[in-house]
Amino acid sequence: MRYNLVTLFPEWFDSPLSSGLMDKAREAGIVEFSFANPRDKSTDRHHSVDDRPYGGGPGMVLMLDPLVRTLRELAPCNGRKGRLIVLTPAGRPFTQQLARELAQEEELTLVCGRYEGFDARLFDLLPAEPVCVGEAVLNGGEAAALAVIEATARLQPGFMGKDESGDEESFSNGLLEYPQYSRPEEWNGRRVPEILLSGHHANIAKWRHEQALERTRTRRPD
Repeated sequence: MRYNLVTLFPEWFDSPLSSGLMDKAREAGIVEFSFANPRDKSTDRHHSVDDRPYGGGPGMVLMLDPLVRTLRELAPCNGRKGRLIVLTPAGRPFTQQLARELAQEEELTLVCGRYEGFDARLFDLLPAEPVCVGEAVLNGGEAAALAVIEATARLQPGFMGKDESGDEESFSNGLLEYPQYSRPEEWNGRRVPEILLSGHHANIAKWRHEQALERTRTRRPD
């Protein structure tokens, strides 16, 4: 899967995309990344990418011209298959369902916002899909883009040791994941639930489902 990252700070991604499973997946050709900086398309001598908002107010807004000229060279604006995702608080909530949907694409272009956000005309000019990864304010869209990358890359065949690992986790079936335990069986007086030591797979599966239901009910009643 190919990711095009549109960002004013490409160096932000150096470490997370070169660590752990992501690094191994890059070496194996399972995922690949390219970077595009709208500043490179700015035509003034200062390489400006932002300007004051019409109507007044604090902060600056990303300018249309350098951003649109950047995106028109990338999928899907250049005719290649893929989707154009703009990370913004005003977007569609990013869920595991959406991650699975996006993971089927050949190419994803992820646009990282900065400052006060995007000129609204961007969404009239290009097939841009606004997506929000959570209800918290970030300095920019880079962290949000990384969340989308992590969630979709790990669903690619061969990314994880066992592909079915992506099916038994929180949000995969609409529930939070059941509690997990590892060795030792007892630590500081706290024991692993006996059911997990029984070897009875049907009973264990039933217990895990009940625990997932209860955890979701108490922690995420929404």
